[in-house]
Amino acid sequence: MTTDTPTTDGRRARGDVTRRRVAREASMIATVSGLDSITVGSLSERTGVSKSGILTVFGSREAIQVAAVAEARRIYQEQVLAPIWSEPAGGPRLRALLRSWVAYLKAGVFPGGCFIAATSVEYGHRSGPVADAVRRLKREWLDLLESELAAAGSANPVDDAFRIDAYLSAGNTQDQLTRDDTWSGTERATRLALDVIPG
Repeated sequence: MTTDTPTTDGRRARGDVTRRRVAREASMIATVSGLDSITVGSLSERTGVSKSGILTVFGSREAIQVAAVAEARRIYQEQVLAPIWSEPAGGPRLRALLRSWVAYLKAGVFPGGCFIAATSVEYGHRSGPVADAVRRLKREWLDLLESELAAAGSANPVDDAFRIDAYLSAGNTQDQLTRDDTWSGTERATRLALDVIPG
């Protein structure tokens, strides 16, 4: 049986810090230019981590892209989902979710708006680990909507989840196109989404 030495522990800790910093920056790039635009060179310039250091931690560009999706998921859970769990399941939690989603967009957590909306279309027709990660993230979001809609008494949670997701995606797209800081698309999308919630 082997044990980690202080040197090994320190190296691992530095690797974890590098992994998180690079994955976070990659997730930011993805919302503006797409996951395909992520390169080791651009990440090195933006993070100050050498190209060899990045490749030592990740091994490949594809691994960086998958890590970007995972980091976006972590940020999304922290920024959007964590505040809603104290609300009762169903309608109250869904309304809290919509408020939380709007706050996340207005705070500019990602420079290109909602990560899920930004990457879903880009990888919708592809296969492979990156596409699978994007699909899992989207599926988790829809599963949450469907579960809470069922708890709220929706007669068709799948269709209602589709409608809410469509409104929010459209609102995000409109605001990213106009960039006038009025958030009119987001506000309209939220109002329409609230109407979908039973009660």
